[in-house]
Amino acid sequence: MHNNVKALLATTLLFFSSQSMASSGCAFEDKQDGFLATCSEEKQEVILTGAVTHQELNEFDWFTDEYTNYSADASVISQLQKIDTPTEVIVIIGTWCSDCHRETPRFIRIIEEINNPNIKVTYIGVDREKQDPQGLAANYEFSRIPTFIVEQDGKEIGRIVEKPEVSLEADLLGILK
Repeated sequence: MHNNVKALLATTLLFFSSQSMASSGCAFEDKQDGFLATCSEEKQEVILTGAVTHQELNEFDWFTDEYTNYSADASVISQLQKIDTPTEVIVIIGTWCSDCHRETPRFIRIIEEINNPNIKVTYIGVDREKQDPQGLAANYEFSRIPTFIVEQDGKEIGRIVEKPEVSLEADLLGILK
């Protein structure tokens, strides 16, 4: 009986220990063998989910280089500044995703340069399962990120998935023309 209690206690501690690691920001490895998750300093990351602001994204180490060094096509920017139809762009991103690290700061820079009140942007952060606690991303069909969904009059008119064909600003203009 005494050994059963010890075994139960050990199993309970093991369970709560792994739950604590899972909820502390550490990740389970895809090819993990065995019951326990591993946690290393490299795996600790901040994952923003739900409605995200560009100010929050600006706080990440990966943000500054792409934002600062991206040079948008001025002629395309001037055309986007003339868009007079109310437009919404929903950007679904993962703060853990390398494609998002590249494209999101560039897009924010473009939107700031456009400075067009007719173009509104909503950023939705998702976790590694591409979900968010509020279910905002579930309103849109997507499988890869970043996904830039362009809507007018409540209807999708186009999207950019993962990376642009030409550039973010040229692809956005192509959708809006």
